[in-house]
Amino acid sequence: MVKTLIRIAEIESGSIADELHLEIGTRILRINGQRVRDGIDLTFLLADNLLELETIALDGSCTVHEIEHEPGETLGVVPAPDKIRECGNKCVFCFIDGNPKNVRDTLWIRDDDFRLSFTYGTYVTLTNLGDKGLQRLVDQKISPLYVSVHATDPDLRTRLLVNNRAGLIMEQLEFLLDNGLNVHTQVVLCPEWNDREHLDHTMRDLYSLGGGIISLSVVPVGLTKYNTGVVRPLSITEAELAVEQIEIQRKIALEDRGYGWVYAADELFMRGGKDFPADNYYDDGALTENGVGAVNQFVRDFETGIEELPELPNRKIRVITGTSMQGLFFERKQMLQERTGADIEIVGVVNKFFGDTVTVAGLLAGQDIKEQVGETREDEIILLPADALNADDLLIDSVTLNDMNEYLAPATVRTGYELTECLKDLDQ
Repeated sequence: MVKTLIRIAEIESGSIADELHLEIGTRILRINGQRVRDGIDLTFLLADNLLELETIALDGSCTVHEIEHEPGETLGVVPAPDKIRECGNKCVFCFIDGNPKNVRDTLWIRDDDFRLSFTYGTYVTLTNLGDKGLQRLVDQKISPLYVSVHATDPDLRTRLLVNNRAGLIMEQLEFLLDNGLNVHTQVVLCPEWNDREHLDHTMRDLYSLGGGIISLSVVPVGLTKYNTGVVRPLSITEAELAVEQIEIQRKIALEDRGYGWVYAADELFMRGGKDFPADNYYDDGALTENGVGAVNQFVRDFETGIEELPELPNRKIRVITGTSMQGLFFERKQMLQERTGADIEIVGVVNKFFGDTVTVAGLLAGQDIKEQVGETREDEIILLPADALNADDLLIDSVTLNDMNEYLAPATVRTGYELTECLKDLDQ
């Protein structure tokens, strides 16, 4: 029996798959004679109007279904999640190596999967793709991709990623670009490794590849108290220098291409003690998920939403955030109080779970929040940042939202992605 990576997990009622009496657990082998390797293949191959669908049922019987459907009409199957293509690197700055033992299970997954890059914008290194894998990207026009470059010098990238294939990055990028794909790139900046002259070299190399390299984000290395010995955080001076280097390349890109092209991540400005640039620095703002322009987005959302806030007189509200955003919240505390009439307290939680070098709200642990909030009262609202919780309402240390409600009782715990939106909901 031929194995397949695709298994039907759900079938939509009244769909073509339902009418064919396909069952949950049925495996899809081929479509129009082509092997279905994963969900990306399934999406591309189902686009044809005439389909010859070869399946294996739960009892092992093989059936070929001939299907004709209208453009845009779906088959009505939801595939089981693909097995994640894991990372084969041993990067000297690997965040997973900085995990404590009791971190949320999903944070142990060492993914380096081009399918996640295409679908969700996660960054991959391309070290686990050979010629056939790269050709597949071209054949299926999987673009834009998001690629962690870190350094274009072959020897340096090999040492950073601890992978003998890492030095092929420029050849791989040239192949993808020559075949019409577009790529967002990233550098995780490690002092005394890929900074200073190496950063200049990397920026020049990537820029020379042309407009197919859509962007370059420069992000300072993030380390926890469990990362030991190999890489250290950037100093204030090193962060300042990196921003200055980036600005030189930005001026070239603005004059040549009409947009900035290379961007310093928000944390690089924070670490260097520099003011955030104006909104036009970020061009179309497409990289906020990579920490590029997220602070400016927060400020814009705040300014837009504050006028719509309800009056909340005599309410006690504690806003939980990471230490990196604490100052921005404090600057807006008085405005919030004047608009709502509520007693607002900003709590910048120090991250003891990972170590105080980790300052973002999205990596706050339930235990740290519990300890640093302390005693609560019945008429109090505790606002947790939504990005600290995953889709299953688990914080980074596997503490649940229900656990937090119990820990922080008698206060009421609420969560919201955007502060002013969450405060509006309190009036409901």
